[in-house]
Amino acid sequence: MATTFLFDTEKFVLIAKVSKAHGIKGELKMHAFSGQLQSVTQHNKLFLISRQGKLSPPLDVVRSRPGNKEAIVQLKGVNDRNDAEKLCGFGVLVEKEALPKLENDEFYLHELEGIQVKTEAGDLVGTVQSFFNNGMQDLLVIKKGKHEVLIPLIPGMITARDKTWLTIAPPPGLLEINSGDSAKGNTR
Repeated sequence: MATTFLFDTEKFVLIAKVSKAHGIKGELKMHAFSGQLQSVTQHNKLFLISRQGKLSPPLDVVRSRPGNKEAIVQLKGVNDRNDAEKLCGFGVLVEKEALPKLENDEFYLHELEGIQVKTEAGDLVGTVQSFFNNGMQDLLVIKKGKHEVLIPLIPGMITARDKTWLTIAPPPGLLEINSGDSAKGNTR
């Protein structure tokens, strides 16, 4: 995710960011990091976190709905546009225990953070640092030293997963194109 917020990652998950005020009644537009607006609109309580790490108490959702590209949310206590504008740039958190239960073969992206990634051939790619959605698919940000690799989460990419390792089957050239060698002008 492009924006970093400091919060208790054992208790909360960052699901969105307040992008701007909507209308005059205090509604907020929220950019859902997953790209799925229902990841924001399905919750009855949200927490807001400032860039400095100040956490709000739980805020009741009065109403929410999907907009064209962002969720539109009315929070209790945010009564007009002035109140809403003060919250622009805040992160939107939910408690992990409030997330819907998943099937055995499903996972939340935040569960992959900190996991080591290797190819099916056993080559270490790095560690999952974060993830984001580019509008078409989710991408994992994997770091190894100073190098960063973006891995699209497309069908068949993840071939095995446990609590410490993620095994991927990248198409030929994906890791090399992300290595930065082509950007430096190396032609071998």
